[in-house]
Amino acid sequence: MQALIFDVDGTLADTETAHLHAFNAAFAEAGLDWCWDQALYTRLLKVAGGKERLLHYWRTIEWEEAEGVRALEVVDALHALKTRHYTERMRGTGLPLRPGIVRLFDEAHAAGIRLAIATTTTPANLDALLQAHFGMHWRTRFAVIGDAGTTRAKKPAPDVYHDVLAQLDLPAAACLAFEDSGNGLLAALGARVPTIVTPTAYTSRDCFDGSLAVLPHLGDPHTPLVQPVRGEPHRWIDLTTLRRWRRDAIHQAEPAAQSPLNASAQ
Repeated sequence: MQALIFDVDGTLADTETAHLHAFNAAFAEAGLDWCWDQALYTRLLKVAGGKERLLHYWRTIEWEEAEGVRALEVVDALHALKTRHYTERMRGTGLPLRPGIVRLFDEAHAAGIRLAIATTTTPANLDALLQAHFGMHWRTRFAVIGDAGTTRAKKPAPDVYHDVLAQLDLPAAACLAFEDSGNGLLAALGARVPTIVTPTAYTSRDCFDGSLAVLPHLGDPHTPLVQPVRGEPHRWIDLTTLRRWRRDAIHQAEPAAQSPLNASAQ
């Protein structure tokens, strides 16, 4: 196990409510009578990408206008408003990272395991969330960052994972991914990266078939998981847990005698 690859929205922090509020603030500023509630936004999250989500919704209520010659220009402007509201909110109040994230980052750093990001959110959103926790130079914590500025195809397409693996110069089996949604899981598995899922209230009903584990969060000594952790005396996920789960998955996927990863999985 040589790298841990993290999604951002919903995975590092439960950001979706903040995104929802930012969308509604943008609608109000633009003079639109649109207002998304949590139930509607949960459905819209099946459409990956903020601009794509806006256009999809517009098409459901005003098909002809949404197909107009200036539709993409309008969506770009509306999404820019939304991004401004989101980044201002993050810089003003911030959001806590989910349990276990900072601890696992520190464990990986101490063990010489590289960290990477594989998201299709915008660089501005990344800055707004992570600068509050790790300072202006937060990007130096990550060996590779794949985001909407580096990868055009959104999840569930696996493109961002292929890009991150290429930059890491690692095979998929040498990495573990962390996602919160069905679309994210499909993207990681499409690149053959073993994946742990930590859903939020917005994604808890997604299908997570094929994941290594589905957990409410990664846990911490001061915020332990309610349920026991498979094979552990404690109730949080650490590098030892991840190594064992990855090794078990490899052994289940192919006979031990044929696996070229047995030695490196220790």
